[in-house]
Amino acid sequence: MPVARLSSRALIAVTGADARPFLHNLLTQDVEGLAPGELRFGALLSPPGRLLFDLFILGTEDGVLLDVAADRRDALLQRLSMYRLRAKVQIAADDRAVFAAWPETPAGFLADPRTPLLGGRFYGEATADATEADYDVHRLAVGVPDPATDAPADKTYPIEADFDLLNGVDFAKGCFVGQETTSRMKRRGTIKSRMAPLDFDGPPPPFGAEVLKGDLRAGQVLSGRDGSAMALLRLDRLDGDLTVDGRPVRVRRPAWMSAEAFAPPENRF
Repeated sequence: MPVARLSSRALIAVTGADARPFLHNLLTQDVEGLAPGELRFGALLSPPGRLLFDLFILGTEDGVLLDVAADRRDALLQRLSMYRLRAKVQIAADDRAVFAAWPETPAGFLADPRTPLLGGRFYGEATADATEADYDVHRLAVGVPDPATDAPADKTYPIEADFDLLNGVDFAKGCFVGQETTSRMKRRGTIKSRMAPLDFDGPPPPFGAEVLKGDLRAGQVLSGRDGSAMALLRLDRLDGDLTVDGRPVRVRRPAWMSAEAFAPPENRF
């Protein structure tokens, strides 16, 4: 099966006696119960509850390894250092490479915690026989957003980026930065928009292009490739014919997304 190096991702090692409780109190995911060798998906949010960094969180013998967008690693290092205060932790960049394999998880790789359909991830040295663009095509086919490209920092709520459906938020763990807004949105069922894939003929529309239902705005296009793109869509305007720049587009509900999650708020209960 294909293996690609993900040069768009980079690593941070968080070690020391307080590494797990330190991160547990910050991230959307349970870090205290993370076993060595276990991989989870989560995020660091802003205090108002918007996405700042999407993260894969790997338990290690001496702490945690964070897999973050490469162009955001320095910003995350700075943010974590700001939160550190007197915690007994060391926070440093880790130069190991990030690899992905698909459609299954080969031996030695860790299953992608978002959905098994994405395959697996590996940290270290591996032989690549595919490109990151190939992996991106697979990710779009599975219908999973890439928050690093689809959710500009501090603009998107994690539930809008499907974190609640992709095992990215532990609602039972207690407090984390931005927890109040995230929990309230989930508890009250006030989710008005979600990310989902659009299919169409030809090249992708530009990032930010409007999705229209007649004359009404139904969402906006995010990252994409020929034939498919992610979009942030209003759940109450998905029925009927949709267009982008005059071209017809088709919303596709991914296999991992329930019909209930795709329904407008008034139809969920």
